[in-house]
Amino acid sequence: MDCLFCKIAAGQIPARKLYEDDQVVAFHDIGPQAPVHFLVIPKKHIPTLNDLTEDDKALTGHMLHTAQRLAKEQGCDEGFRVVMNCNELGGQTVFHIHMHVLGQRALHWPPG
Repeated sequence: MDCLFCKIAAGQIPARKLYEDDQVVAFHDIGPQAPVHFLVIPKKHIPTLNDLTEDDKALTGHMLHTAQRLAKEQGCDEGFRVVMNCNELGGQTVFHIHMHVLGQRALHWPPG
């Protein structure tokens, strides 16, 4: 298992976890870009958004609902951003799908 996020999901690498269930893990980003910045990852290894299948619909929906609930718990009621990057040109650096959730500061578009 060479995937960093698979190792975090398996408990082999420590992370500041916010939440975990049988499908997903959420943990604080090690290089936060906002006062609140955490990731939501599936325990299932899926390298990129391009690798999703019909069978992954419920899992990705669960990821989004988890992100929304945790953002509220982290005090982001007034707004937050959810970002998923796909492949190198899209800014993906860890090839295991994940959602960045950022909040508690003004976020502008396009991102700088």
